[in-house]
Amino acid sequence: MKIKGILFDKDGTLIEFSTSWVPAIIEAANYFADNDQAIAQKMLAASGYDEKTGEVTSGSILAASNNQQIAECWSQFLATDVNQDMVDKLDDLFQYHSQHNSLPAADLDTLFDELKRRDIKLGVATSDSELGARYTLDAFGLTAKMDFICGYDSGNGIKPESGMVDAFCHQMQLHPSEVMVVGDNTHDLHMARNANAKLAIGVLTGTSTAVKLYEADYILNHVGDIPELLDNIS
Repeated sequence: MKIKGILFDKDGTLIEFSTSWVPAIIEAANYFADNDQAIAQKMLAASGYDEKTGEVTSGSILAASNNQQIAECWSQFLATDVNQDMVDKLDDLFQYHSQHNSLPAADLDTLFDELKRRDIKLGVATSDSELGARYTLDAFGLTAKMDFICGYDSGNGIKPESGMVDAFCHQMQLHPSEVMVVGDNTHDLHMARNANAKLAIGVLTGTSTAVKLYEADYILNHVGDIPELLDNIS
């Protein structure tokens, strides 16, 4: 099996989810609720945040959906309908945290160098904005190592549709049978299946347990295990 391209999810896959994202999510909810804790708690609970555990539920809106969908969920608790200003502000808040508070899930610099040494094309497909993805990669000094960066607002559709994988394959001149998709949520696995990617890989650095990722071809502790996986399946 020859893998020539790897398309990574960002949140929970390249960056550790809870430490990087829970503070951003809470700050954003409080901002839109005008610091009304009762309303903010309802917004967070409805979108998948478990206040008792301090974790985001696997497969929830916060775990797997894009900023437009988060705004749509939260707006039902606010005295406003979803509008572009709300989505833009959510993008801004999350982009700031992507740049300043993200923690890598593994040694990404070493990982990407090793994968590039193997002549593998690398891409990011996230339900965050494309700019948010670029801010995160810029913060780690990794943008130049990526061949493809795509967000929910890049014009290639949203997860779990196949569009992000299709665009990656088209731009990199790859066939889906040469591509591995790596993510921490079922949305990522279903995107891989819908695009007929060769492999759908789950990782345990996000919101999902191994049981939740049972549809994956392989489940890894973190993305740093990918070179070993490639060695074992080649």
